[in-house]
Amino acid sequence: MTLLGGLSLLAACEKQPELGDPIAGLTSEQRAQFERGRKTFAEEFCTETGLGPLFNGNSCAECHESPVAGGPGDEIELHMTAFSPGEDPVCNPLIEQGGPVIQQDATAALRVALRIKREPEPSKATGRGRRTTPDLFGFGLLDAVPEQTIMALADPDDRNHDGISGRANRTPDGRVGRFGRKASVASLHEFNDGAYLFEQGVTSPAFPTEESIGGKPVPDGVDPVEEPEITQETLDATDAFVRFLAPPAPKRLDAEGKRGKQVFTEIGCAACHVPTLRTAADHPVIALRNKEVAAYTDLLLHDMGPELADICLGIATPSEFRTEPLMGLRLSEDIEEGEPRFLHDGRAKTIEEAIHLHGGEGTSSRDQFKLLTEADRLALVAFLRSL
Repeated sequence: MTLLGGLSLLAACEKQPELGDPIAGLTSEQRAQFERGRKTFAEEFCTETGLGPLFNGNSCAECHESPVAGGPGDEIELHMTAFSPGEDPVCNPLIEQGGPVIQQDATAALRVALRIKREPEPSKATGRGRRTTPDLFGFGLLDAVPEQTIMALADPDDRNHDGISGRANRTPDGRVGRFGRKASVASLHEFNDGAYLFEQGVTSPAFPTEESIGGKPVPDGVDPVEEPEITQETLDATDAFVRFLAPPAPKRLDAEGKRGKQVFTEIGCAACHVPTLRTAADHPVIALRNKEVAAYTDLLLHDMGPELADICLGIATPSEFRTEPLMGLRLSEDIEEGEPRFLHDGRAKTIEEAIHLHGGEGTSSRDQFKLLTEADRLALVAFLRSL
């Protein structure tokens, strides 16, 4: 056997990481930080350690849980914003009324003080959207994709006339968004740090101030822990855990799955669900450097039509959504508790139903899917179930 052939055989036989494992190539220090983060990710908060007073869950792992920490959950959240359309559309995240995430639970002290069980819904809202909990596997790789790569895929004016006009969401300071169903968050550490406050009501050096209670200040005596309620070390550890989670290894394709992968491209799904992205060659973390990730997304906003429209966020209009990464799609069908949920709001119970609900820029692919032979439809679904 030649040296080249031997190396190829070794590469083919490399053990794929299990769900919940870190990516390969971490230093011993990075691996230790990942393991510390596994613990902080699972840490359960109570009122005496900073929970609330409004919250959706008492730990990161409560919502990202199936089949292991970092996976999808069975929770459904409520988000609300106000949108003013027109030549110069304006999206109001309603910070003055508590912000877009409507927390579904309250601590006992807040329930007694204000006689409420959850956050009040903002009166100024014009849109409401339900949100499922995504899996986080491979998010560090998405974070490592250069902005230039994302922008190279954008075609906001549909200059190639293919009916696909993806555009980037941007933060107020001009950075390209990539996280969240509306791609409103530019970096993974902001996405992780924000979850402590918006999902658990836990303040940190990144977000040191409690959110209001529907626009009103937190009543005296219901929040006994001094701000910030967690340290920068906790933030860093949790960020390392999420950043270094390996993406799910795709299942080996049989003949049907290989045909389905071909059909996926033939009917135009790959125009938005771009099969692979490559991380930056000069990324500071060597293990994340110059890696190809089979994410099946372009991280851009696409208009999905009026039937799916709900809230705005950043420059994303109510009908625009970031292309959902399909890596780990099969996990949404295998949630340990609750029924399968697909799309951003979980309204689809099967992969086929999710495809049928595509509108707007997804209309052409949806209609071509409907026209496929039964064998090709089943093959496409088989391929998607391998991701």
